[in-house]
Amino acid sequence: MSQPKDAPVGTKTHYATNLFLKGAIGLALTLPYATRVRMMGWLVSTVVAPLAGYHRRIRSNLNFVLPDLPESEVKRLCKAVPDNAGRTLIEIYSGQAFVERAIKAPIEGPGLAKLEQARAEGRPVILVTGHMGNYDAVRANLIHRGHNMGALYRRMSNPYFNEHYVKSISKIGTPMFEQGRKGMLEMVRHIKGGGVLGILTDLYHYYGEDIQFFGKKTRTSLITAELALKYNAALIPVYGLREPDGLNFRIVAQDEIPHSDPITMTQAVNDGLERLIRENLDQWFWIHQRWKYPDENFKNVKINEE
Repeated sequence: MSQPKDAPVGTKTHYATNLFLKGAIGLALTLPYATRVRMMGWLVSTVVAPLAGYHRRIRSNLNFVLPDLPESEVKRLCKAVPDNAGRTLIEIYSGQAFVERAIKAPIEGPGLAKLEQARAEGRPVILVTGHMGNYDAVRANLIHRGHNMGALYRRMSNPYFNEHYVKSISKIGTPMFEQGRKGMLEMVRHIKGGGVLGILTDLYHYYGEDIQFFGKKTRTSLITAELALKYNAALIPVYGLREPDGLNFRIVAQDEIPHSDPITMTQAVNDGLERLIRENLDQWFWIHQRWKYPDENFKNVKINEE
């Protein structure tokens, strides 16, 4: 992969960023599995996070929705959240070594019985998930259990990074459906055939609906509920949580969301995810810009850099 001579500034930035990340990932992959996971967590938390502004964004989000959180806890999360993100990144690139950990994860919660019931009935399933712990642990685990598990993904804004990232997540399991016309057509065929589809929906979606999350309205995609209603699929929230040892996982399969209307169903998903986050604050990606602060709200957000 060579850098185009006349590449625009943004592309040059993407290229340089990808070189750094690819080099760090390549170095980490030469180490034993447990060592590389811990090292990448430390690298992202200690080096990348301050440079990329992750600490500031984590603080902004926490101050916006959890303003009474003690400063000691905010500082802890500023380190723990990027650490989890770094571990997740290198785990995804670790292929079979990661899969072997993921397939050993126990599944708890009423959603597992509903998932198995849907499989027995030949009914499609929409698994709505979020950026908790390592979301790909769920996919690897369910594929191992024999589920016809596909996933919808969004192309990365960095084209150089996207190229090898997609190859890595595809090694965990296929099919993978890229967000877009072609991917949506393939995804619909998968659902109609009684397949299981995993979708991450805890990101801000410009064309979504304003739905409550941590007591604040934020635009949320309705796609999981809409697909479930259109194709009579079971809508089950499921999340891969990291165990205290930082290397292994447990999977939480919440109860199936009853069919009603897209907004009611999506609000139920948000509420279930919020409850899980409150119990595991350091496992959700507070790095993301989940809320786009209105001007009058952002002025009240306390920003304290360490």
